[in-house]
Amino acid sequence: MAFAARAVKVPPNSASLEEARSRVFDFFRTACRSIPSIIDIYNLDEVVTKSQLRSTIASEIRKNAHITNPKVIDMLLFKGTEELNNILEHAKQRHHMIGQYVVGREGLVHDRDPKDEGISSFLKNFYNSNYF
Repeated sequence: MAFAARAVKVPPNSASLEEARSRVFDFFRTACRSIPSIIDIYNLDEVVTKSQLRSTIASEIRKNAHITNPKVIDMLLFKGTEELNNILEHAKQRHHMIGQYVVGREGLVHDRDPKDEGISSFLKNFYNSNYF
């Protein structure tokens, strides 16, 4: 079942924006249908729910909602399909999944300590930019 999405290929070019949009919806459906197997593969039961992963996928797709060029949409669909295939083929480790899709791109939320108030803005920016 893990290789079910492997047969899904993005056609090279969409003829119109509507066709590209329908392909995006198809990709979203495919990604959402593979969520249970992703949770099983990476043992994410105690960390995240299916609905949280679904909303993460939706937010990743919505980041590019402003794009209107069908060729760019096709390229992003290809990248998304490859990412999904890598996830389903277990090419990532569990902490990669948690870091990228559960916690988010911002990283862990750090508690505000009183000791952080004395740090200069330069050091705060340095720490934020150099810790992934």
